Amino acid sequence: MKQETYESMTKLAASPLNVRKRVAVTLRVKIGLGLLVLGVGLAGCGSAKVSRHYQLTVPGNIVPAAEANPVPVTLLIGRLAAPALYHEDQIVYSSGGQSMGTYEYQRWSEPPTDMIAEVMLRQLRASGHYRGVYVLRSDLSGDYLLHGHLYDFKEISGPPLVGRVTMELELRNVKTGNTVWTHFYTRDEPAAGKEVGAVVAALDKNVQQGIAEFRASLDQYFAEHPPGQPARTEP
Repeated sequence: MKQETYESMTKLAASPLNVRKRVAVTLRVKIGLGLLVLGVGLAGCGSAKVSRHYQLTVPGNIVPAAEANPVPVTLLIGRLAAPALYHEDQIVYSSGGQSMGTYEYQRWSEPPTDMIAEVMLRQLRASGHYRGVYVLRSDLSGDYLLHGHLYDFKEISGPPLVGRVTMELELRNVKTGNTVWTHFYTRDEPAAGKEVGAVVAALDKNVQQGIAEFRASLDQYFAEHPPGQPARTEP
């Protein structure tokens, strides 16, 4: 290329008009990219799902029923043993076979084992049937330890769609270490709808019924075995 040709092209490119054109093109490209990124961000925000949390019905600050002669024992409520899934906050579902899954955006406010133990504590304490009912702690002493195992606490897909609860409780004499009472509970409670909230309501109702059954059986045990008499050890 001749020197004069090169110099003329350089002057042309550096002219104010061409500089303004290049700046305009650059701005259009940057604005276009910015709008694209903004659009992707807004689309992502629009598709974000909100987590929902559920809890079991726990009695409030109920004044214990006034009983003239409560059973003169102190019960300690221990933690329920359970599969790892029930120590987390996911809501578990199953088709009834061996496989299970969990909902990503539908969760419990607390692990099921903790919620059930809290319901049990409040129900037994509110009954006023025992001298004292407390959560098991290292600084507390009691006469009997109530503990157990949670086997099922999940949705079973249907039809019909149900909330299944299976658990077993044991009462252990703290002094002797003997298990003096056991009770097994299992039930499928039909859900009133197909949404997760309906399954939660079914599980809640099932737990309340199970604990009422445990309470009745426990009351019967102490009626038949008043404290102070030798306790019969369950096989």
